[in-house]
Amino acid sequence: MSLQDGLSEAWWKPGPRLKSAARAALDLVFSPQSLDDGPRPLATGLSAAGWSQIHFLDDPVCDGCGTPFEYPLGEGVRCAACMARRRAFDRARAACLYDDASRGPILQLKHADRTDLAPLFARWISRSARALLEDADAIAPVPLHPTRLLGRRYNQAAEIARPLSRLARVAYLPDALVRVRATDTQGGKSGSGRRRNVAAAFAVPASRAKQVAGKRILLIDDVMTTGATVEGCARALLKAGASCVDVAVVARVKEAANTTI
Repeated sequence: MSLQDGLSEAWWKPGPRLKSAARAALDLVFSPQSLDDGPRPLATGLSAAGWSQIHFLDDPVCDGCGTPFEYPLGEGVRCAACMARRRAFDRARAACLYDDASRGPILQLKHADRTDLAPLFARWISRSARALLEDADAIAPVPLHPTRLLGRRYNQAAEIARPLSRLARVAYLPDALVRVRATDTQGGKSGSGRRRNVAAAFAVPASRAKQVAGKRILLIDDVMTTGATVEGCARALLKAGASCVDVAVVARVKEAANTTI
C-alpha cells in the first residue's frame, strides 16, 4: 500500500476504505442523508436544492489558473495575475467555487472520514478538467507530511486521485511526491506567506524519478486558494524532469484574500 493512500490499516480503528464499504452496505438498508441536510437523496450526495447552490465552473475561465471570467475573452486567454507572474504549473482547473455550498462536503472528506465522497469529487473533476486529463501521462496527489498523515490516517487528495485515474484511465503515481518538511497550516496566510511556508517542502524521491521524467503530470488536490501549495509541488516535479505539470482541484477560492481553509 502507498504511504499517501493511507496508514489506517495499521491502526486499531477501521480504515477509511472499510468505513466506505460499510456505509455502502448500510445504504441498502437505511436511506442516506443528504450532505446539506436537505431531503434524502437516492445516493450519497447533495439534495436537489443543494446541487442548485453549488457554483460549478465552466468556460470561460483563465487558461492558467482556472479563475472564472464573467464573459468570454477568447481561447487560451489568461488573467492579469497569470500574465504578471508565470506560475510553475501550466494550467489549472477547478470543478466548483469554494463557498458556503461546497465547503461542507469538502471538509467532511478532509476531516470527518467521509472518503466515500472522494469518487463523487473525482467525477466532478473528470468533467471540469477533461482537457487536462486527455493530455496527462500520469496523475499524482498533493502529499501530506507523514506526521499529519498519521493523525488523519489518509490523504484526501490521494482518495480523489485514485478513482479519478481509474475513471480517466490515466496512470496513478501515489508516491511521486513526498512532503519532506512539515509546514504550518496555510489558513490565514497571505499569498507570499503561503509561498514561504511551502518553500522546498516537496520533493520527488530518487526511486520515483523515472516515473516522472519526461511525463506530463496532472496534480490533484481538494482546494486551491493562492496556488502556493500546487506550485511548490509543480516545481519539485519539474526539477525531477517532468515535461509539464497541470493542476485539477475540487474547488478554488475566487478571492484569496481574507479566506481561511
